[in-house]
Amino acid sequence: MKHPRAYAGQQVVILGLARSGKAAAKLFHELGARVTVNDRKDRTECPEADELSALGIRVICGYHPDDLVHEGVELIVKNPGIPYTSPPVARAAELGIEIVTEVEVAFRMTDKPIIGITGSNGKTTTTTLVGEILKHAGKSPVTAGNIGRAMCEVVMEETGPYEWIVAELSSFQLKGTDAFRPKIACLLNVSETHLDYHGTMDDYIASKLNLFRNQTPLDYAVLNADDPVCMKAAAAVKSRVMLFSMEQELAHGVYVRGGEIVYRDGQGAVYAIMPANRLGIPGSYNVENALAATAVSLLAGAAPEHIAEVLRAFRGVAHRLEYVAEIDGVRYYNNSKATNASAAKKALEAIAEPVILIAGGLDRGSDLTELVPVLRERVKALIAFGETRHILRKVAELAGVNQIAVIESAEPETALREAVAHARSLAAPGDVVMLNPACASWDMFPSFEERGRMFKESVHNLK
Repeated sequence: MKHPRAYAGQQVVILGLARSGKAAAKLFHELGARVTVNDRKDRTECPEADELSALGIRVICGYHPDDLVHEGVELIVKNPGIPYTSPPVARAAELGIEIVTEVEVAFRMTDKPIIGITGSNGKTTTTTLVGEILKHAGKSPVTAGNIGRAMCEVVMEETGPYEWIVAELSSFQLKGTDAFRPKIACLLNVSETHLDYHGTMDDYIASKLNLFRNQTPLDYAVLNADDPVCMKAAAAVKSRVMLFSMEQELAHGVYVRGGEIVYRDGQGAVYAIMPANRLGIPGSYNVENALAATAVSLLAGAAPEHIAEVLRAFRGVAHRLEYVAEIDGVRYYNNSKATNASAAKKALEAIAEPVILIAGGLDRGSDLTELVPVLRERVKALIAFGETRHILRKVAELAGVNQIAVIESAEPETALREAVAHARSLAAPGDVVMLNPACASWDMFPSFEERGRMFKESVHNLK
């Protein structure tokens, strides 16, 4: 796409409201473009619509007009979650109109260095850690993208008080980029997910790797030495590579040696950061997130002592193995962000006690049998709900789980209330009850955050 200022007087269509759509619409409107915003949700479900209309921006809700996309439109900025098969997106592609996501627009508008963090699992925790470390180190970061603020909102500030934009980026966002170039790009891991959107793993991986596409030898790539996709990328990127690893010592990178998180600078010097068992958040996968955050933060100029202080003090992010309560000797955890089997597996591996697992959600056709070994080892009982409830029941049977319940209610609050109540009836002192869905939320809930909120409310109502 052209620089956003070049669209003054031209027609720009924003597909999808929410945070990123509103920010992109306001940006193009302020730059003089003729903006139309369209969301197929009813206007009562689009709280941003009235604010944009008051600015003089044309907003259409409830349907996609047949004449929305035409030859006079210069640019489509689409919400990342809208599939490319959606009629207005497909029509734009047919007409040769450029289609981007809000991330690309924001990149064109800023001269601040960007740290881009992506991966199938761990993005939010790692991004939050990097933001907290850089803040503690006096580097004035702002977190944006999938967490924090929309990137367009951040770059619209004329004199932003920040030195770094730390952005969590999804494959959906990255697929719609063109010139996007982060100063530091981090790929945490890659596992099968979002195939209902991407269609194939090849497209999913290619979208993730867009993070590195425009980097040069002046930039940095932070990659997981234990992940095959990451290592294939490491051999192909043009930027300077720093690796992190849970499993091996590295000539240059961040890894675990003798229980200690250490950094080797590539010239033989090794610097101790902190003991891995002193992290403020549990689980080996959070050690991996800490390794990645350490590597990124070192490249951004944070000192080892600042990194260690934050890693010790950090207590996690909402909906990521979030402690909710202890009731009658049973601890309850909300891990609603586990939207695929790999994330759910890692969370179960982080808990030593017997688990009453509450799982289920949108059926994307993913293979959930990778959960069998961890269910066999860690799970005392399964309570399944959502579209995948019967698939998970079969997986639990394969694992030899003796206590299995299926919640048939399709009403979100009722389903979670019933699941939590049944979990309580099965749990003994010393057990853990965990919402750990292994599936996306969109079959019953508008977001994983709402699913987690309802779970926590159901738990607190047990008291």
